Amino acid sequence: MENNSDIRPFTIDIPQPELDDLRERLARTRWAADLPDVGWSRGVPVSYLKGLADYWRDRYDWRVHERELNTYPQFTTEIDGQNVHFLHVRSPEPDALPLILIHGWPGSIVEFLNVIGPLTDPRSHGGNPRDAFHLVIPSIPGSGFSGPTREAGWDTNRVTRAFAELMNRLGYDRYGAQGGDTGAVIAPGLGRLNPDKVVGVHVNGVSAFTEVDAAEVGDLTEAEQARLEHLAHFKVEQSGYAMIQISRPQTLAHALHDSPVGQLAWIVEKFKEWTDPAAELPEDAVDRDLLLTNVMLYWLTGTAGSSANSYYETAHAGAWGASARSRVPTGVAVFPLDMSIRRTVELEHTVVHWSEFDRGGHFAAMEAPDLLVGDVREFFTTLR
Repeated sequence: MENNSDIRPFTIDIPQPELDDLRERLARTRWAADLPDVGWSRGVPVSYLKGLADYWRDRYDWRVHERELNTYPQFTTEIDGQNVHFLHVRSPEPDALPLILIHGWPGSIVEFLNVIGPLTDPRSHGGNPRDAFHLVIPSIPGSGFSGPTREAGWDTNRVTRAFAELMNRLGYDRYGAQGGDTGAVIAPGLGRLNPDKVVGVHVNGVSAFTEVDAAEVGDLTEAEQARLEHLAHFKVEQSGYAMIQISRPQTLAHALHDSPVGQLAWIVEKFKEWTDPAAELPEDAVDRDLLLTNVMLYWLTGTAGSSANSYYETAHAGAWGASARSRVPTGVAVFPLDMSIRRTVELEHTVVHWSEFDRGGHFAAMEAPDLLVGDVREFFTTLR
């Protein structure tokens, strides 16, 4: 008899009628009008979105990417009443350090596809076998194949507890954690929850929730002052999505769950705004098929609403900020458009490693996998 805590092998196998339905919906899109010569200033332009949707409908092949995802061992298990899906890729190196990689929104396990090989098997990727990791890559409850959530209450603290239990079930009593975006909240949370098990936490896209004192602004580096300016711009011009997901995720869900173009626009806008500023279009920063595979994980699993709801849960639980300063060694990688200020980050984390890069962006594992892999390897060298 199967126990709810059993770990079960999982294979992605989307029924063909669901793919046919997607293609038909894309063909029947009722396109909005937009104004001439405004570019991306008011959101995703119709002309750009039409081209991307046409590619999605006529040239993108989900089955190719489904097969690729299925080359990695996948599993599901029930934790705290919720189905949790994850990749578990063991290194060929017997002394590899276990490492959990945690995505954010609007990301997914797809974010990490380009780093799995180099992290698990550095010997085959020009690296040192001593830098190898056993990887656990879960889908956040409410996202992808860990969704939709079945009840209210899945804020980042509850997710953190679930991921700690996942690592316990896998038999890992000593491991590292890495994450970006929401993952940069959950990964440090694992360190706070289990400081005796988590040897180190590496994050990108992290911002401390403490404001910089006005009197200290002059003491910041030029790069940090630019990040403060970007943060001010973000709050005014780019935070609308967050306020909607924090306040009315269910209303948003009706539109995104019904319209693939709506779901596409909601996600691709972030890939335009948050990727390397040197990239003119999202696909200049991230491979177009990889971007669409990420969107597919939201569409095919019907998790537009439940992934947005995680913002509501976390904000209303007051769980964005740290409950206490982490004493676990922490490494921070700062990519262009990240808003990390070291003095505020250090208020919540024991920072022992800090790197700043001039290429890449918010989706570092997709945009600059070589830089992220190198930084993760370097950070964990002394913690193994």
